[in-house]
Amino acid sequence: MLNNLIKKLKNRTANVGIIGLGYVGLPLAVEFGEAGFNVIGFDISNEKVELINSGKSDIDDIPDLRVEKLIKANLLQATIDPKLIQKVDTVSICVPTPLSKTKDPDVSYILAAVKWVKEHLHKEMLVILESTTYPGTTEDMILPILEESGLKVGRDFYLAFSPERVDPGNTRFTTKNTPRVVGGITPNCTKAAKLFYEQIISLIIPMSSTKAAETVKLLENTFRSVNIGLVNEVALMCDRLDLNVWEIIDAAATKPFGFMPFYPGPGLGGHCIPIDPHYLSWKLKSLNYYARFIELAGDVNSHMPEYVVERIRRLLNEHGKSVKNSAILILGVAYKRDIKDTRESPALDVIELLEREGASLHYNDPFVSDIKWNESVHRSSKVTPALLQKADLTVILTDHTSYNYQLIVENSKLIFDTRNATKKVVSGRDKIVLL
Repeated sequence: MLNNLIKKLKNRTANVGIIGLGYVGLPLAVEFGEAGFNVIGFDISNEKVELINSGKSDIDDIPDLRVEKLIKANLLQATIDPKLIQKVDTVSICVPTPLSKTKDPDVSYILAAVKWVKEHLHKEMLVILESTTYPGTTEDMILPILEESGLKVGRDFYLAFSPERVDPGNTRFTTKNTPRVVGGITPNCTKAAKLFYEQIISLIIPMSSTKAAETVKLLENTFRSVNIGLVNEVALMCDRLDLNVWEIIDAAATKPFGFMPFYPGPGLGGHCIPIDPHYLSWKLKSLNYYARFIELAGDVNSHMPEYVVERIRRLLNEHGKSVKNSAILILGVAYKRDIKDTRESPALDVIELLEREGASLHYNDPFVSDIKWNESVHRSSKVTPALLQKADLTVILTDHTSYNYQLIVENSKLIFDTRNATKKVVSGRDKIVLL
């Protein structure tokens, strides 16, 4: 049976199924479609399905034209009908894995997707989980559910884990040229998953198990979370020492070995770095181990929005104003530059905290046309000299490259720059206060 699947993958007659058409699933679907595979994308959102079938994309890194070409060539279709799973040879599960308020893993989306697959599982099918989760999920939770069908893993069907490595807004590294890690339940499962990804990706790294592959992704994002937490704490220390943290980091980065620069900011955003390390921490708690670095980094990073508001309060006080009734202009609400994604964005926390203190708020983001706070929808204001001059304080929370920072500095009364976005601006630096 594995030989039959191998043959279909190599001659690209295999039908590829992808559950979840978000930031992970849609790019994957497009890559396989452009490689010549027939792709069926599954989602629970009628709106998303209709959008994709009309040839459009709601993902920053996937332009409409790529989707439109695949739809017209009948290489891609989107559906909410799980019965079509029985028509595919491979199923990639790319659904969200959020945390609960108590930072416990919420695997309900994975379970719902696996239930879909179990009901339509057939011989020779390859099932791959891409959603980030805690070590042991694939083997301990997904495998027993799929084997309830009566089919045997490694013999009748193949099950593997391959962590997504999507970096929204990164034009250098995409789904296609980012190496892939894969780990299967059995050697045949790993072999099938490796061959599957080799159809669109040149470098595949096989692992000894699904648990090992699951832990790789958690290490990657824990590494970033801990180092960002460290540099954020250094920023707090530099504030106490009356030092410029950006100057310190830039100087340290001149060392050609033993140092990798990370940069502070108003907090962590996105669906990976603020969340993924807690999956590892949660799993280890069940083994009576406390992941101290993860918890400490999470604590430092999660309190950065509060620190930003404290600095705003101090800056306004120094100029004879309070936060209440001060006109504050927020520049950037996406969690990182040049994308529209606001998931877990620290800017939203900063806005909420300032709203509570009675600030008069306006915001601009060239990628985010509207956001909701205080039970109302607010639209992005156009950055004009008049808007800048009206604000008592301009706060840069996301360093979009499309901003004219010289214009911003020239027309602002006072600027709090949490990203060092104004570093190339020469004149007017007396108005700028850095994080």
